[in-house]
Amino acid sequence: VQLQASGGGWVQAGGSLRLSCAVSGRTFDSYVMGWFRQAPGKEREFVARISWPSGGSPYYVDSVKGRFTISRPYVKNTVYLQMNSLKPEDTAVYYCAEARISPTAQLGATMTTVHSYDYWGQGTQVTVSS
Repeated sequence: VQLQASGGGWVQAGGSLRLSCAVSGRTFDSYVMGWFRQAPGKEREFVARISWPSGGSPYYVDSVKGRFTISRPYVKNTVYLQMNSLKPEDTAVYYCAEARISPTAQLGATMTTVHSYDYWGQGTQVTVSS
């Protein structure tokens, strides 16, 4: 499985960006896709995740709730992260990731750690200026 993240850039505080993650080579039908970010000098942190078939609602870290939306259109090989009301503290390299799951999995608050995911994209830089 290969993931390609794109859509990063520079934006002023309060602005918006939409990140995309294109997936190729997937051979399974049940999976979870997540977005993580890593700021300079900090550990990579979970941002949001979405699963297929539905393993519950999309899940977000508290700091982005109400501002970011993860979505996966019917075409299954792309996931988006719409980021609104961006803040300087959102500045980071954003990574998409994927893991295979059971088709009956109910994820709850799980799948929020780096070690939960098997496949990673290369990252895209998001810079928010104040």
